[in-house]
Amino acid sequence: MIGAILEKSSTILIHEVETPEPKAGEIRIKLAKVGICGSDVHLFLGHRVLDKPTIIGHEGLGYIDKIGEGVVGREIGERVILEPNIPCRKCHHCMSGNGTICINKRVIGVNEAGCFSQYITVPAEFGWKVPNGISDEDAVTIEPTAVAVHALFSSKAKPGDTIAVIGLGAIGLLVTHLALSLGYKVYVTEINKGKMEKAVAMGAIPAVPEGDADAQAAALSSLWETNMVRAIFECAGAAQTASLVTAAAPRGSEIVLVGLSGNLATFRPLKIAREGITIVPSIIYDHPFDFKRTLQLIASKVIKPSMIISSYAKLKDISAALSLAAEGNESKIIIEID
Repeated sequence: MIGAILEKSSTILIHEVETPEPKAGEIRIKLAKVGICGSDVHLFLGHRVLDKPTIIGHEGLGYIDKIGEGVVGREIGERVILEPNIPCRKCHHCMSGNGTICINKRVIGVNEAGCFSQYITVPAEFGWKVPNGISDEDAVTIEPTAVAVHALFSSKAKPGDTIAVIGLGAIGLLVTHLALSLGYKVYVTEINKGKMEKAVAMGAIPAVPEGDADAQAAALSSLWETNMVRAIFECAGAAQTASLVTAAAPRGSEIVLVGLSGNLATFRPLKIAREGITIVPSIIYDHPFDFKRTLQLIASKVIKPSMIISSYAKLKDISAALSLAAEGNESKIIIEID
């Protein structure tokens, strides 16, 4: 088969590689569309270095073309979306219901071959059947939507409450879209004008503080306090925004950390403790609940996550597509697999 292998920073090459065969309990998926994730961009740019050249990509949509021994209830030709984070379900984290932090987790496109290729194999239960009423465009965005579903439902804020979202990449836009669709009031902050306009068109309220970090924190704090913001979702993934959010969070609110900055952020412990602010981590999704919820939300027409798709490219143009995604103006690029 053909696969796009990340050889080193900013170098991804198309190669012919061996087509994988499904093991017992697995299905093989002939891939049709794959979304580019921000984590793919970080890998491409060398912000995170892989142990060896690897086919990256994990937001895969395709069709079952081969079924491994022992798999029942699945059919050749069945349309499926890949759930790419596979906990071991044996370690003490998994056994205590914390599979998101499994130390033995298999991560498609990171520690094993990913989806920028023609075929991939996964355990059958991690290839979710897509209902007929869901379009390919909505289906290919299910994985990042599950991240947003997990993040929103990690908070104690409920429909009818007011929340704030900082950073409107794919996940920030999806959190905003989901929250608005469920009846939350949403304030959004983003430096990219096009992404801000997209969120405002959905019904979000723009909040663009000016000045230095202290002035921005004071402005957001006043706005959020006045409007009784219950939870702030940090989706920018930058140390500066994490520091800004902790400085501006109103009394009694939650900070949900969705962005994945590896740099040091700062906060004042006294403020967090004295004002009863809760910091909630949110990473990927719980298996199987969040994918199941996401599929139901889309199938019932509550949300339409394909609204984040901004452009398409072919697998042969993956390097150019990743470079375009790195510029920061695209909300979601979809790679079409021939």
